[in-house]
Amino acid sequence: MEKGSPIADQIEKQVAVCVKTIAEKGRHHVDLSQCEQILQDILSKTRHHKDGKEVCWNMYDVRLEDTYPSCGMNWPPDLTSLTPYLRRKDVLQALHVNPEKHVGWTECAGAVSSTFRALKSKPSVELLPDLLKEMPVLLFSGDKDLICNHIGTEELIHNMEWNGGKGFELDGAPGTWAPREDWMFEGEPAGIYQSARNLTYVLIYNSSHMVPYDFPRRTRDMLDRFMEVDIGKIGGAPADSVIGGEKAPITSVGGTPNSTAAAEKEKERVDRARWAAYYRSGEVALVLVASAAAIWGIFIWKQRRRRGNRRGSYAGLGGMKITGGSRDRLADGRESFDEDELRELTVESPMFERDRDFEAAEAGRYTLDGASDDESDDEGRVEKRPGEK
Repeated sequence: MEKGSPIADQIEKQVAVCVKTIAEKGRHHVDLSQCEQILQDILSKTRHHKDGKEVCWNMYDVRLEDTYPSCGMNWPPDLTSLTPYLRRKDVLQALHVNPEKHVGWTECAGAVSSTFRALKSKPSVELLPDLLKEMPVLLFSGDKDLICNHIGTEELIHNMEWNGGKGFELDGAPGTWAPREDWMFEGEPAGIYQSARNLTYVLIYNSSHMVPYDFPRRTRDMLDRFMEVDIGKIGGAPADSVIGGEKAPITSVGGTPNSTAAAEKEKERVDRARWAAYYRSGEVALVLVASAAAIWGIFIWKQRRRRGNRRGSYAGLGGMKITGGSRDRLADGRESFDEDELRELTVESPMFERDRDFEAAEAGRYTLDGASDDESDDEGRVEKRPGEK
């Protein structure tokens, strides 16, 4: 649409009607039909035929066209997948959508649009000044957006008064405006930044109404910077972002922290994780050692018990195995066996026969006529032969 053309003149007349209505009714209204008509006139009066279709400008990106009367409602093309996705039951549950609402998601639903036309709602020009007293605010526009065009956003800011100044006047310097700083993102012009008294405005080059759709990483950089995100704890690829000729901290991040503090925090986190791993390893080692000690103790106990059983079963009598009998305890606590019972309870074995013959042969070496060198009386006293001492 060229300036001075019949269509341009018609649009200009509607703009004049809008301005007059605002002057008469005041600016304290969200919706004025005379002003809303301007966009409708632009879309309807510029429609034309192309490739056998009636087309019009895309209201969300002036570089694109769409079929009339959609004029942008069919864009972006992802909507064909987005609509069924946002109607899935599991997605609705995840978003905590009231299950009693049976109307599925629709782009730019009429009910939402009509809610913005509430006659008693205050416009942003009245809401923003009070908000800016309490918190920082970020406004951004894509320079190719039509429906929420950057010219309207900038006019709103320039004519708005907040925090003791008007527009982007610097604090304490009336009439001196904050500079518009060029924004370079990874070596390419990305837009401009302008800030004053808690308000930041960003104009993003070559972007439509859907700025995150066109430039997701630039949008991430802008939002991280505004919210002062601690980028040392989040993921992403590092971005080279320069504002006003000065390199800004890395905001869309990867493995490189944006500050020494973030690096120290990351080191502390790694150290804590390492000591936790050592501690867990020590616990495992302690359990293993304790288990091994217990197993070894049981093994030793069983070995000693077997030896004790063998001592009790074999009385050192040449292999005679004790299969029963009564026991008496000696003064030192050891157990003794009644010899008569032992004789009755023993079972002779070939080894025993061999040992008995051996004992008899040995006895013959030290006796004369079957008597021993030392003879005992009935009471067990030893009597010496004549001549013996």
